[in-house]
Amino acid sequence: MNVLKFAAALMISLVLGGCATSRSGDVYSRDQARREMIVRTGVVESIREVTMEGTESGVGGFAGAAIGGVAGSNVGGGKGQIIGAIIGAVLGGLAGSAIEENATKKNALEITVNLDGGQLVAVVQEMGEIFQPGERVRVLSGSGSTRVTH
Repeated sequence: MNVLKFAAALMISLVLGGCATSRSGDVYSRDQARREMIVRTGVVESIREVTMEGTESGVGGFAGAAIGGVAGSNVGGGKGQIIGAIIGAVLGGLAGSAIEENATKKNALEITVNLDGGQLVAVVQEMGEIFQPGERVRVLSGSGSTRVTH
């Protein structure tokens, strides 16, 4: 049973570790540091709250399958243990994937900006800064990402 507790603790720590990643306008990855970004200015046209889907790295499914397999192998005896382990691994894998995806979902904003040149762009980023329609903002693009800031 100690193996099961250890595996459960490992799965929880791995899944929650994925929560540390942030995609707000205030957070830069190491790859984005010291890189030139194009800055455009404009006016916020609209803001809409959206949900950024969670990650599905496979870690949650793998950990869930391991825990489910160990737990299922404690059911019955002989062939029953094998069947229990298989069923436990499948159900644990599904549950682990769902837990990882739900634990890493983020509240986000879809910010539509009317750029000074007349182009309309929409950027989705994790909630961070507060934006209001009609306010002037900067749209920064580079290194494969775009963000809206004040």
